[in-house]
Amino acid sequence: MNMADKYDVLIIGGGIAGISAALTCRNRGKTVAVVANSTESQSLYKAEKITNYPGTPEMTGKELAESLKRQLDSCGADIIHGRALSVMNLGDSFGVAVGNDFYQATAVILALGITREKLYPGEAEYVGRGVSYCATCDGMLYKGKKVALIGSSEEAYEDVKFLQEICSEVEHFPKPAACEIRGGMKADTLVVNGEEHKVDAVFIIKDSIAVSQLAAGLEKDKTGIVVDRSMATSVPGIFAAGDCTGKPYQLAKSAGEGNIAALSACEYIQKRR
Repeated sequence: MNMADKYDVLIIGGGIAGISAALTCRNRGKTVAVVANSTESQSLYKAEKITNYPGTPEMTGKELAESLKRQLDSCGADIIHGRALSVMNLGDSFGVAVGNDFYQATAVILALGITREKLYPGEAEYVGRGVSYCATCDGMLYKGKKVALIGSSEEAYEDVKFLQEICSEVEHFPKPAACEIRGGMKADTLVVNGEEHKVDAVFIIKDSIAVSQLAAGLEKDKTGIVVDRSMATSVPGIFAAGDCTGKPYQLAKSAGEGNIAALSACEYIQKRR
C-alpha cells in the first residue's frame, strides 16, 4: 500500500471486539482495514462451549470464531495478516507499521485482547538502539554481525532462518526463564538465565507488542487502556475496545465496546471533514 492511500479506520485485532467494530464501520460506509492473527490463535477459538453470549446456545468457541470470521471476510474490510509494530501520529492521520509494510488511517481502533505488558529488563530503554521487534524490517542493519532472537512462535523460527542468511551468528532463545538487555549507547549484551551473550542486536518476537511500546501517549492503568464511555483513549483519534480496556473479559462486553468504538471513530472522522 502506498502512503497516498489511506483507510478511514484501521482496527488492530481480529477478535470479537475488532470484528464488531469493523462491521459497524462498514455499515457506516467507511473504508476499513483489520490487522489480525489467525482465527486458530484466538482464545475464543479454543473455548469448549459458549453459554452466555446471546444467540449462540450450545455453540463451541471454534464455531463462533469461524462464524465471526466469515462475517468479517464478507463485509468488505481489508484483512491484513501480521503483527502491528507501532502506531505513529502523523498529524492529520496515523501511520501503522505491520511487519515491513506501512498503512495510513484517519482513526485507529485498538482491539488487542489481553496484551502482555511485561517487558524484559532493558527492553524499553533500548528499543531502536539495538532492540527490534521485526527481523524483516531491521535485519539488514546487522548484516554480517552477531544477533540474538527471543521468541518461540512460528514467526520467531522463520525470523531465525532469515537472520541466519545474513548475520554471522544467530543465538536463539525460544523460552528463556529470565532475560535482561544491557549496553551503553546501544544494546550490546543479552543476559539469559545469568549468562552473558555479547551481541550487536536483540530481536524480540512476541505475539503482540505491549501497548506502552505500540503507541506513544496512551494512558494506561493496572487493568488496561484507559477509555471514556465513547471508548476514546487519551490520544485523539485512537479508540480501544474489548479485553484490552480491562475486565470483565466477556464476549458481550467486547462486542458492545467494539460497536461503540466504531461509532465514535466514525463521528471523529466526520468532524474532521
